[in-house]
Amino acid sequence: MQEIKCPHCGQVFTVDESGYQQIVSQVRDREFQKELERREQELSDRKQSDLENLENKQKSELEVLRLRQEREMAELRQTMEKEISQISQSKEKELIDKDMLIAELRGKLNQGDIAKDLAVAEAVKERDQELQSRSTEIVELNSRLQNQEAEHKLSEQALKDRYETELRLREDQIVQLKDFKARMSTKMVGESLEQHCQDEFNKIRMTAFPRAEFGKDNDASSGSKGDFIYREKSEDGVEFISIMFEMKNEMETTATKHKNEDFFKELDKDRREKNCEYAVLVTLLEPDSELYNSGIVDVSYRYEKMYVIRPQLFIPMITLLRNAALNSLQYRRDLAVVRNQQVDLRNFEDNMNAFKDAFGRNYRLASEKFSKAIEEIDKTIDHLQKTKEALLSSENNLRLANNKAEDLSIKRLTKNAPTVREMFEELNE
Repeated sequence: MQEIKCPHCGQVFTVDESGYQQIVSQVRDREFQKELERREQELSDRKQSDLENLENKQKSELEVLRLRQEREMAELRQTMEKEISQISQSKEKELIDKDMLIAELRGKLNQGDIAKDLAVAEAVKERDQELQSRSTEIVELNSRLQNQEAEHKLSEQALKDRYETELRLREDQIVQLKDFKARMSTKMVGESLEQHCQDEFNKIRMTAFPRAEFGKDNDASSGSKGDFIYREKSEDGVEFISIMFEMKNEMETTATKHKNEDFFKELDKDRREKNCEYAVLVTLLEPDSELYNSGIVDVSYRYEKMYVIRPQLFIPMITLLRNAALNSLQYRRDLAVVRNQQVDLRNFEDNMNAFKDAFGRNYRLASEKFSKAIEEIDKTIDHLQKTKEALLSSENNLRLANNKAEDLSIKRLTKNAPTVREMFEELNE
């Protein structure tokens, strides 16, 4: 039975376990629903903010692109106008030169020179050909300018389409993520991280860790257990590394936010109870922490041989610790030999101490028996001495009694009985 106190009237009433669980479930569900609505509102506001930022970014980029295109078009127009002006000036100059030449030739024709007439015709023809080539260049420049304008418009449209596509994909991802997190419980989140680490290890188990043992910790006899235990032995059967792993993840909609250090003490306790050398916390908690995002975090200043990593460093962490243990394997073997020697010496000392204890115990028991026998003999001697004294005392009493018997006479017996003495006198008479 559970006692519940009313916060309004202060009355205390009791409910059974099922009713208490229903009340707790209602409160938890209500709080969870409030937190879920708040998280949905935050997600919606964040989504709206992201959309507005993306639209503003897109608008700014489009504006920058438009200004850049306008600037390039203006520069291109200025260049083309400059080139056209130069061509026009050159053309006018050439035309003036040709006109002067024609006038000069005409003047000479007036003098009746037929050869000069042919030269004038040839000069006119060259001028017409040059004018035609200049016109062709102008047409090509205009065509090039139009093509560049069309390319800029196409690139602008492609950029706009790409941003719109990315925006739609991002909206779809937000919807999918929201739906996925709404369907996923906290336990499923944690199991997904455990499954990910197990899959990553199994991918390279046979190639990188053929003699390793890696599996879930199912022994909860001590009241708690880790997630996974990694052990590996050498070819001669000597275990040279053991690691206790704990995986921690958390949904964004979870009301109570945990920290990594909340799990250090329990992980160290599991490591010691399962006789593991290292303890590693694989965590997605505190995603914004620069400390845990920087790489492998050594927390052995608080708990011996404990590290905190992100999931992407799971396999590198095993490899790092394993290689370090392999380098010290020979030292472990030498230490095992010394330890066995110490065990033999300790066994010899234990056997010798056991013999000493047994001998001392037997000596003590024998000494106690001997002392007890001496005491009994002393008691017997005292008893015989007392008996002797009693016999001697009896002999003395018998002697005294005999003396008294010998001294006994009628006179003595009737000394104080005159009547009896008279009777004996009468008898004697």
